[in-house]
Formats: sequence, C-alpha cells, structure tokens
Amino acid sequence: MKIDDTNIDIIRELKNGKQSFKRIADKLSITENTVRSRVNNLQNEGILEICGLVDPEKLPDHRVVVIGIKLSEMNLVEKGEEISRLKGVISVSVVTGRFDLLILVLFKKDFGLLEFYTEQISKVVGIRSVETFVVYKSYNLKVPYIF
Repeated sequence: MKIDDTNIDIIRELKNGKQSFKRIADKLSITENTVRSRVNNLQNEGILEICGLVDPEKLPDHRVVVIGIKLSEMNLVEKGEEISRLKGVISVSVVTGRFDLLILVLFKKDFGLLEFYTEQISKVVGIRSVETFVVYKSYNLKVPYIF
C-alpha cells in the first residue's frame, strides 16, 4: 500500500485519539467516505492500529522499565519475536550499539522486575546479558495496557 500525504494527514489527526471521520474529513477538506476507506485500508495493511493508550505514571503501582539485551548469537529477529510474546513486554526493538535488543516492559504490583527475570526472561535461551533502566519520569510516554 502506498502511503501518501493524505494517509499521513489522517494518521496525524488520529494521534490525539478517537474522533469522528466527519470531523477529520472536514478538517482535511476530503469526504468522510475517503477517510473511512483509507482508515480501513491502513488497518487492513497493518500500518495503523487504533487503540487506547495509558500514561503508566498515572496508574497506581505500575512502572515502565527499559531493558537492554545482549544475545550470545546473532538471531536477532527470532529472539526479538520470542521476547515480544513474554508477559509484560510492550515492545521489542532490534538496535545498533552496545545492545542487540531494547525492550519496553510494563510492571504492576504483583508482577515486577524479579518476576519478569525469574519467570519470563530466564526461559529465553541465548541471552548473554541484560541491563535494566528503570523509568522514573517520562515525557509523552503512552503505552497499551497489556494486563
């Protein structure tokens, strides 16, 4: 699917959350049917997902942690996909630099760092080392609520 300026404009309008297709159409000077059709196409192609996001700092007893992972082998995509399915994992990125993968994890009162490392990440074969970065304060961070 070709991503043109109209698709980008529609995505940008949806950035601030739920709003009517009519409102977006009026703002962009296009028809409501055009907006509806393009949003459906963007969703069908896996380019756009409309979901509710939360500010983890405003949820009691929740915390976000970034974890850098070094692998013992260079099967980055395979391990990234495996880790993405672990409990608490919001996202996994294959990166350059001193880590092979960076993962974003959401914790809550009864599922914290200890449980994640002992019950989840310890089951993944091929991890050479991890480094944990606890997020004390974030700006503009919104995540899907995965629990």
